[in-house]
Amino acid sequence: MSYRYMRMLLFFDLPTETVKQRRDYRLFRKGLINDGFYMLQESVYCKMVINRSNVDLTKERVKRQCPIDGNIMWLCITEKQFASIELLCGEINSKVIANDEKLIIL
Repeated sequence: MSYRYMRMLLFFDLPTETVKQRRDYRLFRKGLINDGFYMLQESVYCKMVINRSNVDLTKERVKRQCPIDGNIMWLCITEKQFASIELLCGEINSKVIANDEKLIIL
């Protein structure tokens, strides 16, 4: 596995008290999924990116769809750092792609 790839981890805490806030939450989450993010945990999403310029493009797309309320943060780490994550409790989700074996670069 090549370690030039990076992972973008997106953490968010959005209010869902009103109808508008719940709608904004759904649209934001759907936008993340359409952009290639997958859910690691509730309100924690991850995306594999090829290089730093891809990080910047994704960052701009996410900024455009951010709701006004709530907190949204992210962290970019290398694939090697991501591979060192240890599961302390629970089960490993085998549906989640944890490596770049199936990544096709066009």
